[in-house]
Amino acid sequence: ELPENWADMQEPLLEGMCFTLKYLGMTLVEKPKGEDMAAAAIRRIVATARVGARKFQKVILTVSPRGISLQDADTKEMVENISIYRISYCTTDKLQNKVFAYVAQSQESGALECHAFLSPKKKIARAVTLTVAQAFQMALDLWEAAHAGR
Repeated sequence: ELPENWADMQEPLLEGMCFTLKYLGMTLVEKPKGEDMAAAAIRRIVATARVGARKFQKVILTVSPRGISLQDADTKEMVENISIYRISYCTTDKLQNKVFAYVAQSQESGALECHAFLSPKKKIARAVTLTVAQAFQMALDLWEAAHAGR
């Protein structure tokens, strides 16, 4: 449960804000950002996810000014760590409003990947998106502060 003024709180974000979501999957995308690109990618991921009868991996997604980290909710094993500098876009889908997605450049291949997650409520999907936006701003502020003295 998020406090009313959570958008103004910087301390928790520095440590990392955690959200428990279900990982729907990933698809490659052509462009680093854009609503239409993201919507099409989310449609592909959701369609593929519906076809497979597998259970979705429950993950703890942690957002901080360093980036996004994914941890398996059951095993607590680290799944992935994505630097804030490799993330080019994040969104809550307009039609699938419980779906949060981000686009990041793969560290291994350099390809652009769209990863989608299902949240229990649309309010949580929106909160993740806003938290990532806030983390971007904080990372920029920290970077500018670090480079101001040069």
